[in-house]
Parts: sequence; structure tokens; C-alpha cells
Amino acid sequence: SGMMETEISRLTAEIHTLAGKPFNISSPQQLGRVLFEDLKLPAPKQSKGKALSTAADVLDELAGDHEIVRKVLEYRQLSKLKGTYVDALPALIDPATGRLHTSFNQAGAATGRLSSSNPNLQNIPIRTALGREIRAAFVPRPGWKLLVADYSQIELRLLAHMSGDEVLVEAFSNGEDIHTRTAAEVMGVPPMMVTAEARRDAKAVNFGIVYGISGFGLAAQLGISRGEAEKYIKNYFARYAGVRRFIDETIAEVRRTGVTRTLFGRERPIPEINGRNPSARGFAERTAVNSPLQGTAADLIKLAMVRIDAALEAGGYQTAMLLQVHDELVFECPPEELDAVAGMVKREMEGVCQLTVPLVVDIGTGDNWRDAK
Repeated sequence: SGMMETEISRLTAEIHTLAGKPFNISSPQQLGRVLFEDLKLPAPKQSKGKALSTAADVLDELAGDHEIVRKVLEYRQLSKLKGTYVDALPALIDPATGRLHTSFNQAGAATGRLSSSNPNLQNIPIRTALGREIRAAFVPRPGWKLLVADYSQIELRLLAHMSGDEVLVEAFSNGEDIHTRTAAEVMGVPPMMVTAEARRDAKAVNFGIVYGISGFGLAAQLGISRGEAEKYIKNYFARYAGVRRFIDETIAEVRRTGVTRTLFGRERPIPEINGRNPSARGFAERTAVNSPLQGTAADLIKLAMVRIDAALEAGGYQTAMLLQVHDELVFECPPEELDAVAGMVKREMEGVCQLTVPLVVDIGTGDNWRDAK
């Protein structure tokens, strides 16, 4: 917290210098005036009578050209991490156990995933270096280790199983890296020549397709022209024809029945799919495709948790299952049980259901949550 406070003070001074005057960076009105009136940065379109927006997407577009915008985004991220996690979490530690206890909600998320509240331990950040520092603060009891088991690309594997797409099924069955394969298929680069950047773009395409991304959305995400993004999507569906068919058939089926189903038959009603409002209907169509995938992933990990719990008890292990974060389980193990438990957890999670492609679980161990990933 002290480290972040120093960093926030430094950024505040730099932003004030770039603005030529002190102002409250956390006030959208004051920030909007500084950026769009004083510094004359290109302003977003505004509706009548409304203040100019300084929302993240507006600032993201300007960040490439203006240093002050980059600093403001960094300031916001730091302030959020500090306020939401670094300062808030220690205050929630139970004095009796010296631990942080969350509540898991069985019916909190429409897709069937567990959700976590008071505090939400499923959204501890991992994408940034500072976010990972926060994970490093989560430690097991003295002398024990944390073990993290994580389903690898489970939604894309479920997409392969449910769509029966030949290219996807072949790639997963052969243990290929699916993002490299997509880069090769969609961007026309030989697999050996795929750069880290091309793989990252292909990853955005792979996950974007599952979430019904538009050419416009993909272009914004990858920083490319809309035409190029639409070409990527067109190429994707030309190569992964089974996925196109799965999406079309799923939407048609949900239009007819009004509900989506997971592989295990759990239903979610989506009445808006036949609504009059085009944007609500579009959202419903994306939900219709994504729900069976995300919902089945949720079913699988819950089944695995039940089996692992039984196996821990039957084996007389001291190991405890601490946390579920969507596709990941976190355990606390005494060192002498580590190998046996890691093997058992991997076996139970990978064997929870026979799909046309293998389920793969990555296992990591460490002295804190960051190092176990």
C-alpha cells in the first residue's frame, strides 16, 4: 500500500505538470475540462447537456498520442487496485482464524458459474505486474504449499466437442497450440513463422468468436482497420466451418425453444432472443452461443470438485480445497502430500467427462498464489 501511495503521488505530480495546473484527477468533470478544453484533445461525441465522457474506452483511444492520457489511465488502475484490494482486503481478515473468508454463491451467475462475494476472491487481478503482487500476498499456513490446478482453454475445447469442427478437434487431439494453429489458418502464416504478436491476435480472434465479437469490436481490440478485422473473422469461419454451423444451429434452436442447455442439460432461459430491440436481440444471440460453453465448463469443474473432495476424504489427506476461480482450483497442501494430491487432482479433473478432445489440466505449486500459477 505504501509503495502504491508513493507511485500515485508521483503520477499525480506528473499529471499536474502536464496539465499546467493542479486538479482532482478522480473527478470526471475536472479531468474532462483539462483534457478537452485546456489541452484541446479530440473530444468524444457527447449527447446534449451531458458532460464529456472520460470513460476508459474514450481514454484508451487517445492514449497512443498523448502522454497525459497514459498517465491518467495508470493513475486510475493504481487507485483501483489500492482501494479495492490492497487497502480493503486486510480489513476483512477474520481475527479468529487470521484468514480471509469469501462466500460462494451457487446461483449468483446466470451461466451457472459459482460467484464469490464479501470479498470477491475470483477477481484478484493477474494480468498486470502489480495485480500479480497482490496475489503474492495470499499464502498457505507456515510450511505448507499452495497447489493450483487450472483447466487449459476449456471453453475452446468444449467448442471443439460441441461443434465437431474437424480442424479444432484435430488440433486439440494432436496437442497443438490452438492459437498458433488459428494464426496459421486465419492469417495465412506457416506455423513455424507465427510470432508472439500474431499468436496474441489469434487468441483474441479465438475467444472473440466464442463471445460473438463484431468486426468493429475486433478492430478496436487489435488496433487494426475494421476491414482487416472482418477479413480475419471471414477467414476464421471459412477454415472452421463446423464452428459457423454450430453458432447458426445454436441460435436457431434457442429462437425456437427460448432456452440454452449445457452438455448436462442445465437450462437457462433467453427470452430476449425473439425480442424487437435489435441490440438486445444481438446480445441474446451471443449469450445463446456462449452460455452452453461457459455453463458446461462450470458443470465440469463442480463435478470435479465433488470427486476431489471425496478422494481427499477417502485418502485421509490433510490437504484442503480453498478456492475455485472459474476454471482454476486452489489447494493448500503439506509438502509430503504434494505429489500424490497433484496427481489425483489432475486425474479427477481431466477424467471428469469423456469428450471428443482431451481435457488438459495445468498444475503449479508455490509458496504463494502468484508463484503457484
